[in-house]
Amino acid sequence: MIEVMDQSRGNIIGLHVTGKLHEKDYAEFLPKLEDLFTQYGKLRVLFFADPDFEGWDMSAAWQDASVGFRHAADFERLAVVGAPDWVEWCIRLSGFLFKGDVKIFPPDQLDDAWGWIQG
Repeated sequence: MIEVMDQSRGNIIGLHVTGKLHEKDYAEFLPKLEDLFTQYGKLRVLFFADPDFEGWDMSAAWQDASVGFRHAADFERLAVVGAPDWVEWCIRLSGFLFKGDVKIFPPDQLDDAWGWIQG
């Protein structure tokens, strides 16, 4: 599941992800994200993975990658908090695609990640 965090304001959006993400999750969330890109142009995104986060099914992974490629220059900052090692590895590997700053935080540094994404 993808939930927009309460601290989200303007072009700063925090996403709390839990369980395994499916196509349905993206069908519900992507229109909101696209609206924010249309409204603000560039976004600062905080991706907070709950300890029970299992990743993406194939359809959701494709949708996630498609958004990433389509908006690679539109992420001003991306903070990743508490992601499993394999997600961190994927982010480091694909980080060159993003034009903005990418920073990875351990799960106990959520407040620091908010400070960085807002700064």
